[in-house]
Amino acid sequence: MSAAPTLPPALGRNPAAGRGLASGIAATSALGYGPDGLGGADRQPDAPVERLAVSAYTVPTDRPESDGTKAWDSTTLVLVEATAGGETGIGYAYAHAAAAHVAADLLAHAVRGLDALDVGAAWHAMHHAVRNVGRDGIAASAIAAVDAALWDLKARLLGQPLVVVLDAVRRRVPVYGSGGFTSYTDDELREQFEAWQGDGITMFKMKVGREPERDLARVRVAREAIGDEAGLMVDANGAYTRKQALYFAYAFAHECGATWFEEPVSSDDLGGLRLLRDQGPPGLEIAAGEYGYSLFHFRRLLDAGAVDCLQADATRCAGPSGFLRVAALCEAHPLDLSAHTAPSLHGPLGCAVVPFRHVEYFHDHVRIESLLFDGALVQQDGFLEPDRTVPGNRLALRRADADPYCVFRSS
Repeated sequence: MSAAPTLPPALGRNPAAGRGLASGIAATSALGYGPDGLGGADRQPDAPVERLAVSAYTVPTDRPESDGTKAWDSTTLVLVEATAGGETGIGYAYAHAAAAHVAADLLAHAVRGLDALDVGAAWHAMHHAVRNVGRDGIAASAIAAVDAALWDLKARLLGQPLVVVLDAVRRRVPVYGSGGFTSYTDDELREQFEAWQGDGITMFKMKVGREPERDLARVRVAREAIGDEAGLMVDANGAYTRKQALYFAYAFAHECGATWFEEPVSSDDLGGLRLLRDQGPPGLEIAAGEYGYSLFHFRRLLDAGAVDCLQADATRCAGPSGFLRVAALCEAHPLDLSAHTAPSLHGPLGCAVVPFRHVEYFHDHVRIESLLFDGALVQQDGFLEPDRTVPGNRLALRRADADPYCVFRSS
């Protein structure tokens, strides 16, 4: 019979080693890195989170809308109001109303009692809370809404504008007008882009891919509407095959002067995105990332060399805290970061990111934020400039206007 294996001294019957290991675990737990939460076991919060009020609002579109792979007639905004120290912060995400249930049922319990100034502690606690229900997708969007509310709450408690608390590196960020849905007629497409151009916007994005046989003609209509000097961007939402995408890359660039091709193939097809990036026409950038929910997704896109400009959506990638971590990845590669939709949320965030390109001034979200909130950011001459004269993000829910659209409200 062979002898039993000998354990290393640190793992064997060494009382001193055992005491050292136990004391190390206890110290780690006290610092807040154990399973019982973050922030320090002995420290009393300066402003404990008292409650989260969660609601959801489904707003119909102003006309039928579609892109290369989906059609829709409404959009849902999940709203979180976080209260501490006599202040209330507002955050939101664009997601299914199921995200509101996750925020109310799981996340409220995870953050209640934590220090409202320790947003990072709450962010990690929320990730721990959703481990067994699945972090990506609905749960990530629920975390996003709560995280945004906590950042706003922190700024209000400190009496500072959110953009200042985020540590801004610029005062304003550029936008591009985004719409041009495949459901639009040529006249509707032309009218939308011309109106934005009249308001000072100089970059425009449209949807393609639903009817490939019509795409080139539609992009020509857009180019004629905005003239030769304006920036023209196309978004296929992953509708094309690799060979279709390569064909249209050259057609859109050479015949219409397009400079941005978003999700020419599925964002999960890293090889296809890399193919387009390497073999597409010079001057046409490949972009993707709006469906990223965790840092691992963005790291895979960057490691694969799949994009020229990375996109991220703070209402999906676990809030401002997640967005800022994505920005750090971009800075290390280095590549620019572009914010996907939700302009009132991304305006202050873009001001805090060094390698930042622009904010998508998306037709649906501009309309919804102006409808539901006082203080929503509105572009001026192609830029968003967050208010530095009031604490927080300046948003206030218009309850009377919002109530007809309410589909969920926590008790």
